[in-house]
Amino acid sequence: MSIDPSPVIELLDTTRHDRSGFSCGVEALDRYLQSQASQDARRRVAAPYVLIEPPSPNVLGFYTLSNTSLQAADLPAALVKKLPRYPVLPATLLGRLAVNAKGRGRGLGTELLFNALRRCLRGETASMAVVVDAKDDAAASFYERHDFVRLPEQPNRLFMPMAEIEKLFASAGDRRP
Repeated sequence: MSIDPSPVIELLDTTRHDRSGFSCGVEALDRYLQSQASQDARRRVAAPYVLIEPPSPNVLGFYTLSNTSLQAADLPAALVKKLPRYPVLPATLLGRLAVNAKGRGRGLGTELLFNALRRCLRGETASMAVVVDAKDDAAASFYERHDFVRLPEQPNRLFMPMAEIEKLFASAGDRRP
């Protein structure tokens, strides 16, 4: 009897993680993981995290995190009323998120998203929200299903306030997706 290994999400390590066979169906995301992600990590412009199922080194999914900012004027008025009156507010960008086509239908995208949100909540730097730039309507729908809200003037840019992320994990007892 064999037990399926539990997926592990960790920082990209080019000596241990095999990215060569990764294919999510979006060429730009495949190319990013295979040739750009390690450079971004070295240059400290993004932190790429990968999902693997040990002992296999094959990457089943990934996401990136980096710092960004939001203009207060771009946020919904109801939220701005609760924030300090700064014109620019710190946020965390969930820059890319993709699952290998071979791993689809297993909830790995949601697992990656929740891991990223949990990581952002535990972050050591100030961030009032997590921001995503959806590549298309399907991606935007994925994030909306997980309670992200579109910015009024930028429909492909969605966000979730850190206060909502905190509530999400508190009400779920730090649930796993």
